[in-house]
Amino acid sequence: MTVSPVDWGRVHIVGIGGAGMSGIARILVARGVDVTGSDAKESRRLDALRALGVVAQVGHRPEWVDGRDTVITSTAIPTNNPERVAAQARGLRLLSRAEALAMLMQGNRGIAVSGTHGKTTTTSMVTVALQRCGVDPSFVIGSELAETGSNAHLGTSDIFVAEADESDGSFLALGAIAAIITNVEADHLNHWGTVEALRQGFVDFATGVCDRGGFVVACGDDPGARNLTNQLRAQGADVRTYGSSHHDDFQLANPRLAGRGWQFDVVHAGRRIVELGLRVPGRHNALNATAALATGIGLGFPAQGLAEGLGEFTGTRRRFEYKGSVSGVRVFDDYAHHPTEIATTLTAAREVVGGGRLIVAFQAHHYYRTALFIKEFGEALGLADDVVVLEVYAPGEEAIPGASGQTMAANVPLDRDHVVFEPRWSAVAGHLVARAQPGDMIMTLGAGDIGTIAAEVLTLLEARG
Repeated sequence: MTVSPVDWGRVHIVGIGGAGMSGIARILVARGVDVTGSDAKESRRLDALRALGVVAQVGHRPEWVDGRDTVITSTAIPTNNPERVAAQARGLRLLSRAEALAMLMQGNRGIAVSGTHGKTTTTSMVTVALQRCGVDPSFVIGSELAETGSNAHLGTSDIFVAEADESDGSFLALGAIAAIITNVEADHLNHWGTVEALRQGFVDFATGVCDRGGFVVACGDDPGARNLTNQLRAQGADVRTYGSSHHDDFQLANPRLAGRGWQFDVVHAGRRIVELGLRVPGRHNALNATAALATGIGLGFPAQGLAEGLGEFTGTRRRFEYKGSVSGVRVFDDYAHHPTEIATTLTAAREVVGGGRLIVAFQAHHYYRTALFIKEFGEALGLADDVVVLEVYAPGEEAIPGASGQTMAANVPLDRDHVVFEPRWSAVAGHLVARAQPGDMIMTLGAGDIGTIAAEVLTLLEARG
């Protein structure tokens, strides 16, 4: 393990319960740094950090930065946050989440996983694959690995795997020497302003990696990533593609269903180099695994060892997460919050549910995204058999006319008997259970706290008998 030369002093993290921020806290604690933090509400992540010795408070007060040297915030924390204001007034070192992550990665061989969709799962796959090859990488992931229950770890090797977030442009701060780009689509335009600016952000991210003598692994099946690849290669960048075409450097070949997952060959330079068998469902995960394999090979690890690790991967929290089964009804939860993600997740769910019906509850995240993709959301949800649409989850945001759950429900191309707009949180689980029969699957989808409904669904199913 290479220790960062940074003198952190005593650190306070605002929003410490978030996926990325809690991961940074874990790494800092493992390095012996004195860490405190605050968050808007209680959570299991706060409890887990407290078990590590972190003083984690609920709410935001200026006195909580007393005695601290460094304060870390994310772009989600407003400039008038009392702890942030106090840190500035007292002349404390104020870091963004990306700056802190970049400092943690200093002196290590960084692997940054980016893309509009699939970052968390692919980052997790890279981590598990490397571990199977006998490497103990440090990692910070946007969700908890099913294998360990943790979203971050300080490893003993010089490899640091990080989920690279494009939502606020923070991925540009990471000094990685290898990168994955799973896809490039319009999203987070509240930060970027235009699709062109977002695409240029990915170009700048990839160019930075290659300028450091590194390489980029990009998805040949995704139009946005493919266009990016063409542009980068024209500049002489080292870009390696993966996908279903024989033109890709790493081709996903002969795919077939195997239980819940997929089995397929990976062809490189015209020859089959390994067979991959996955426990997680969906063609998108077959692509994610191929990206992880290509990255590991690029770093000099054996294909067979990487494939064995990928075959042992069982998923991450809130990514097609199995919550339980009662009376033949299976319940899953997923973070999908973009139309492409919803369509991909529901397509994979069709593979798993077999002859049963797919019953879905969805809660959109942010008014701007709802307004931008209102029709596309409806079309994607139409892949289910029954749909319950909640009101948009957008705390602190100003509503946009027409960007509502009710409008979204009206755009779902199913008979009205199979679509319901339900603004009452307490009534959602009842709708789902009333529609479910043995052999069916219930899924909760969204980036907010909709996943908590799954437990209520299971309770109601048990009560129904």
